[in-house]
Amino acid sequence: MTSCTVSAAAAGTWMLGDLKVNRMGFGAMRLTGSAAFHQGIPSDRSQAINVLRRAVEVGVNHIDTAAFYFSRLRSANELINTALAPYPDDIVIATKVGPVRDAGGEWATPARPDQLRGQVEENLRHLGRDHLDLVNLRLMDQGSISDHFGALAELRDAGLVRHLGISGARPEHLDQALEIAPVVCVQNRYGIDAPGGDEMLRACAERGIAFVPFFSIAGEGREAGAVRTEHDQVHAVARAHDVSPAQVRLAWILQQGAHVLAIPGTGNPEHLVDNVAAGALRLTQEEFQVLDAIGRSAS
Repeated sequence: MTSCTVSAAAAGTWMLGDLKVNRMGFGAMRLTGSAAFHQGIPSDRSQAINVLRRAVEVGVNHIDTAAFYFSRLRSANELINTALAPYPDDIVIATKVGPVRDAGGEWATPARPDQLRGQVEENLRHLGRDHLDLVNLRLMDQGSISDHFGALAELRDAGLVRHLGISGARPEHLDQALEIAPVVCVQNRYGIDAPGGDEMLRACAERGIAFVPFFSIAGEGREAGAVRTEHDQVHAVARAHDVSPAQVRLAWILQQGAHVLAIPGTGNPEHLVDNVAAGALRLTQEEFQVLDAIGRSAS
């Protein structure tokens, strides 16, 4: 596969409310460092900016970020603002609220409902926008989310936010949110060897809601990146198509349903092009089933 000729549009499109996005998007977390948040080594600023601009050049118009994506010297939102403002008309920037990190980068008590407006305004300032296209409520081991999601719905009604989603959620959280306001997406961990989200995958499909997996490439590596030993089955499929294992993982994600959006992240421009090219990769039914079996054996 010649990755340099592949556009993010090859993966198809989906409507996030009234906003059309290519199903192959970009996650901004890894722009701030080489590992998990402040524990990482700050990445090269100019390279991070070039990666963002290159992403738009190859058709990415859905970027996932958060104000709490920062390291000692880098802020994902500030990098996005510097790289892309004035923003293209078709760009959709999705951010998250809920988690709190102090100035030193340590995790603190999650935001109360009355603190979410401050987090939304922080994202607005850093991104240089007058409204946010999409805000996901990132859950932190919560029971009911009604008060928090209700607070976001008020900000939506006030015009600060266009669309709402939830992240790290269970099916009951989706039901609670839908009683309050429309939900355009659910962001959950999901991948070949992390199949626990099948119930939410199906729930979103039934309701016409986008399902947006994270850590699809990293797997058990999570924030630290792909530190695992890759499965033999993934390597075999990659060799058959002359692609990378990461492309196989992304193709498997996208073939889970037309409502599934990929948001792989990287600070490497070559990896970016490689990831986007996965949108054109079509696995055979036999390959798809072989990869499915990895998750079943891991569960």
